[in-house]
Amino acid sequence: MSGLKQELGLGQGVGLLSTSLLGTGVFAVPALAALVAGDNSLWAWPLLILLVFPIAIVFALLGRHFPSAGGVAHFVDMAFGPRLASVTGWLFLSVIPVGLPAALHIATGFGQALFGWHDAQLLLAELGTLAIVWWVGSRGASSSANLQTLVAVLIVALIVVAWWRGGISPAQIPFPAPAEIDRGQLFSALSVMFWCFVGLEAFAHLASEFKHPERDFPRALMIGLLLAGSVYWACTVLVLHFHAFGEEMAAAASLPNIVVRLFGVEALWVACVIGYLACFASLNIYIQSFARLVWSQAQHKPHSYLARLSPRQIPRNALNAVLGSCVVSTLGIYLLDINLDALIVYANGIFIMIYLLCMLAGCRLLRGRYRLLAVVGSILCLLLLAMVGWKSLYALVMLAGLWLFLPRRKLATGSV
Repeated sequence: MSGLKQELGLGQGVGLLSTSLLGTGVFAVPALAALVAGDNSLWAWPLLILLVFPIAIVFALLGRHFPSAGGVAHFVDMAFGPRLASVTGWLFLSVIPVGLPAALHIATGFGQALFGWHDAQLLLAELGTLAIVWWVGSRGASSSANLQTLVAVLIVALIVVAWWRGGISPAQIPFPAPAEIDRGQLFSALSVMFWCFVGLEAFAHLASEFKHPERDFPRALMIGLLLAGSVYWACTVLVLHFHAFGEEMAAAASLPNIVVRLFGVEALWVACVIGYLACFASLNIYIQSFARLVWSQAQHKPHSYLARLSPRQIPRNALNAVLGSCVVSTLGIYLLDINLDALIVYANGIFIMIYLLCMLAGCRLLRGRYRLLAVVGSILCLLLLAMVGWKSLYALVMLAGLWLFLPRRKLATGSV
C-alpha cells in the first residue's frame, strides 16, 4: 500500500508514541498504583516494561518489515488472509463510540477543574477539541508529531521541576528490598498499570509515514516505550513522596495537588493545561490512526470517497468520517447521560484482543528467535485477558460477531 506522505523522523516518532502512552495515564495511574500497592509500585513499573518488551519488539519488527497504514489489520492479512484482517480492522474501529468520547470527557475535565465548567460548557469544549484535532490532522502527520513532541517535553519538564522543587534525592526513594516485596500487591498494581501501555497498536498505523520506516520505526517505538515508562516511574516517586493518593482523593488530581503544594494555587493552571495537552495528544494519535485504518480498509474500492487522499497526501475524507462518528457518539452520550466508566473496561478487552491477533500474526510472519518472542507475547496477552476476567467476553463476542456477520470480500491491505 502506498500513497501517504513519508515525513516522520525519529524524534517525531518518539514524541508521537511517548505521548500516546502517557496520555491521561500520567495524571491518574501512578496514584492508582500507589493506592493498590504502596511502595511496591516502584518495582511494578520496571517489571511491567520487561513484560511489555516482547510485545513491543514484535510490533517493531512487523512495522519495520511490513510498514502499512493498515497497522495490525495489515499484519493479520499477511498472516491469515483478508477475512480475519477485515474483522481485526472493524474490531479496532468498534472502540470509537466508547473510548474516544471517554478520552474527550477526561481531557475537558481539566477545564472543569480550572474554570468550573459543567454540562453544556463541557460538551462545547469536547466539540471544540475535536475541531482542533481535525485542524491538526488536516495538516499531516508531521504537524501532529511536532505538537506531540512539544507535549512530551512539557510533561517531562513538569516532572523534573517537581522533583527539583521537592528536593527529592535517590536516597529518599522508598524502594522496598526484594525480600520485602508483596507479590499480591505487585500483581494487583500490574493489572491497573498495563493500560498505560495501550497505544502500540495505534502507533503501528503510522509506520508507513516514516521517512525511513525500516530504521526509525522500531527505534522510535523502543525509545518511546522506555521514555514513557521512566516518566511513569518518576511520577510514582512524586506521588509516594508527597503521599498524593488515597480513597478520598481523585486519582487524576494527584499531580495537580503536588504542583499546588510546591508552587501555590496560582500554578494550578500549569498542571491543568499540561493535563489537557496530554489527553489531547493521546486522543489525537488515536483519531489519526483510526483515519488511516479506515483509509486502508477502503482500498478495496480505490475510487470510493474514503479511499481518496487530499492534495497533501492526507486521508482527510477518512478523518472526517472518524470525527463525524466521534461527534455523534459524544452528543448521544451527553443526551442519554451514559456512564462511560463501565464501558471503558469492556473496551480494554478489545485492545488486548488486537494485541493478541498481532502476536499471532508475528508467530506466522517472523522467524527464529523473533518468532519465539511472538509466542511469548501471545502468552502474555492471554494472561492479560484472563486478568480482565469475565469482562473480556465483550471482546470475544465482538470478534465472533464480526467474523459471522461481516460481508465476505477481498481486501487490498496485503500489499506493502
